[in-house]
Amino acid sequence: MISAVQLTKRFTGHGPDVLAVDRVSFAVERGEVYGLLGENGAGKTTTLRMILGLLEPSSGYAQVEGFRTSEAPDEVKSRIGLVSTTAGLYQWLTPREMLLFFADLYGTPTAVAEKNLARLAAMFQLHDYLDRRCATLSTGQKQRVNLARSLIHDPPVLLLDEPTRGLDVLGSKVIFDFIAAARTAGKAVVLSTHRLDEAERFCDRFGLLHRGRMMREGTLAELQATTGLATLTEMFLHGLAAGREADAA
Repeated sequence: MISAVQLTKRFTGHGPDVLAVDRVSFAVERGEVYGLLGENGAGKTTTLRMILGLLEPSSGYAQVEGFRTSEAPDEVKSRIGLVSTTAGLYQWLTPREMLLFFADLYGTPTAVAEKNLARLAAMFQLHDYLDRRCATLSTGQKQRVNLARSLIHDPPVLLLDEPTRGLDVLGSKVIFDFIAAARTAGKAVVLSTHRLDEAERFCDRFGLLHRGRMMREGTLAELQATTGLATLTEMFLHGLAAGREADAA
């Protein structure tokens, strides 16, 4: 479903080169939630942008349902729904207008878009404000509209980039319910976050990034067996300390 193969991104220009992602590989299947984890600046968002086709890899490649981002970017984008707390809404449009607009951008037939809109409005309880301008919505309401936007074209793949950043407990619960529903629907989900405790509750497998490199990968049970540690936080801190010792040597 999703494959990242030796993905590498080196930023060049003013000043020294920055190796943001260094030969990262992983795969995600249908009905699986993959946690792409690491501290801020570990390379998580850069990796997602390469999968989505917004950034061209320096080497390696990503593909979605057999389509490589470098060869068929439109096919890839049509199969992905992106959820990010940095994504804004068109303030002068209503949620209904905006969702149907995005469905049209993805080439979704009108009848299918209307059907998807009705289903998502029920799922996210949008009916009370479906025809109000987005500028009048609360933070929680905007969050629900953003989630609906990622699903309006019914994509098989979801990329979630720090989706709970800045959200309170109730807002975070909406995200968690969304992830659970996506798994049940058989979608392949990549959850990028530095909230290791949250990821531990919802992800099936994990990839721990540090300075653009994949330190460890596997299920929680596999990682516990190989590291002898109980939690992702302990594993990450242990790997971080080992990396610093290696850098100093």
